[in-house]
Amino acid sequence: MLPHPTLERLTSMGFTGMARAFGELAANAEAERLTHPEWLALLLDREWSFRHDRKLAARLRFAKLRHQATPEDIDYRSARGLDRALLMKLIVGDWIAAHDNLVITGPTGVGKSWLACALGHKACRDDRSVLYQRVPRLFSSLALARGDGRHARLLRTLGSVQLLILDDWGLEPLDAQARHDLLEILEERYGRRSTLVTSQLDVPSWHHVIADPTYADAILDRLVHNAHRLDLHGDSMRRTKTDPAA
Repeated sequence: MLPHPTLERLTSMGFTGMARAFGELAANAEAERLTHPEWLALLLDREWSFRHDRKLAARLRFAKLRHQATPEDIDYRSARGLDRALLMKLIVGDWIAAHDNLVITGPTGVGKSWLACALGHKACRDDRSVLYQRVPRLFSSLALARGDGRHARLLRTLGSVQLLILDDWGLEPLDAQARHDLLEILEERYGRRSTLVTSQLDVPSWHHVIADPTYADAILDRLVHNAHRLDLHGDSMRRTKTDPAA
């Protein structure tokens, strides 16, 4: 067994993964057959994996994704008009690197939120910052934040994450303050960050939701102008699945 002081030094230096691997190798008789470079490679690999997993866990906690969805679990068999070729390109994530947006539309239950969370999970795995927000709750949170001094800080967070997911857009018309906040968020993000929106409404109906022609033109210009589109259709997947896996 590795002497305790060595394990302590590795841990105190922040090499937790390496310390664990070193202890396991030292207790394994088979490890005596390894060369010094092989030992070092195993230790470094374990340390890298430990740090990657810890960073991913932190990103997922911050993202607060609604569903535990991953691209590997996407169901391409359901008849809902899912463009597989386009989705495979979106999973790669080049659209996020290019600061493009994504709009997913379709009736309730076809897996819009699930797909959004799967793409969000992949972005976290790609070491990108992600934040999921349901739109009705978002505007309520912004209204409360305005009263307790957190409004500017919350707007900065919404503007700075590399992928912002706005789920359930269009359930109710926006009031004047919500319109202003949304435009401020999108203005900060346009051309710098990516925004993913899911909605039961088709894009032409969004003018009615925004409820002000001037704001509608400005918001849609920043949101839809450079957006990829996934337009889904079909029956609700919740009729056959407990979790509407996409």
